[in-house]
Amino acid sequence: MTEPGESDGASKRRESDDERRAKGLPPEPGGAGRTVTPPTPVTVAFWLYVVGGLLLVAAFGFTLTQQETVSNALIELNTNDGLDEEQIRTGVTTLLWTMFVAAVAFAILFALFGWKAREGARSARTILTVLAAITLLIQLLLFPTSVPILVAAFLTVVATALLYLPSVTDYFPRPGGGGLR
Repeated sequence: MTEPGESDGASKRRESDDERRAKGLPPEPGGAGRTVTPPTPVTVAFWLYVVGGLLLVAAFGFTLTQQETVSNALIELNTNDGLDEEQIRTGVTTLLWTMFVAAVAFAILFALFGWKAREGARSARTILTVLAAITLLIQLLLFPTSVPILVAAFLTVVATALLYLPSVTDYFPRPGGGGLR
């Protein structure tokens, strides 16, 4: 069957999603006006990534508003005579803004690659796994007592686990086609 505007001799039959998956390719995103419905765990994972990213931004945004409190606490704890108050305040400001910008970047990456995972891109699932691992490490090593960051890390780990459930493995085709051997 030809598409409008194509001639019979020049038309190339579009591959079905099953044919693309058999070759190790994700479904064609938005192809020919149709939509691909991802499995429910993939959709839930996408929303967990979005909520986790927003929670990271909110947590670091709140910390940014507490800049004076953090600076004063560090000034009181300072035992190094080589650091004066102004250096500590400047360092705290730089650190807090850096963490906030990083949180925004992580939230954007979670949303972007979460969306690509909804389209069946296996590489997006891999990138999300790495981002979730980084989030978990940051939480454990740098902010072990921060409840919002703990919840964000938990949400990203749960979302990642959903992307690896046996019921969705066929949605993320192996490169080169073929199943598990």
